Amino acid sequence: MTEKNISANNNRVADECRSEVKGKPLGKLNFWLMGAAGAMIILGFLLMLGAPSGDTFNPDIFSTRRIVVGPTIAFIGYIFMGFGIMWRGHCKKGIVPVEKQN
Repeated sequence: MTEKNISANNNRVADECRSEVKGKPLGKLNFWLMGAAGAMIILGFLLMLGAPSGDTFNPDIFSTRRIVVGPTIAFIGYIFMGFGIMWRGHCKKGIVPVEKQN
């Protein structure tokens, strides 16, 4: 790489680091993680759905999918949502944010 390309790359990374410090508290990756977590939560609730028992007893209300799998996926989705909100991107080592450059 030429010196011009390296400095342009360093400036781009420094700009990304600076936008983390001020401006938007959540980045693009945070929203992708939260979207995936939301999809997991919806999937968990959809797995818990089923036909109502009605007037007669329906043993399907005690199926493993409705009692174990659905709630587990929804719970993991809620944990993943917290992870997605708190995730912080990391700046590359040796890159100084633009505010600190001379």
